[in-house]
Amino acid sequence: MKYTLIKNLLFLTHTFIVLVFFYGSETASEIKKELHDKHDEFATHNDSLEEIFENKEQIEVSRFYEKLPKPYAIAVQEWLDDKIYFRDTDSESEQ
Repeated sequence: MKYTLIKNLLFLTHTFIVLVFFYGSETASEIKKELHDKHDEFATHNDSLEEIFENKEQIEVSRFYEKLPKPYAIAVQEWLDDKIYFRDTDSESEQ
């Protein structure tokens, strides 16, 4: 009885960690791509060092993304809000 309970708790804990890791990693890559795309909008494609200047819009975009919660915190919050879930495909294929 206790063994089964511990085994189930470990499975659920492992599942949660894997879910948060993968969803957090996916969120992080999406945020990174978004940030690079926004920075590319402001990029100047000149080779001259004299033409490099401080772009205030680019700084504001960077500050916005710095203030965002970490991707893993977003994943945990979305899991708590039931926006993401785990489906055990192994147990479905056995039935």
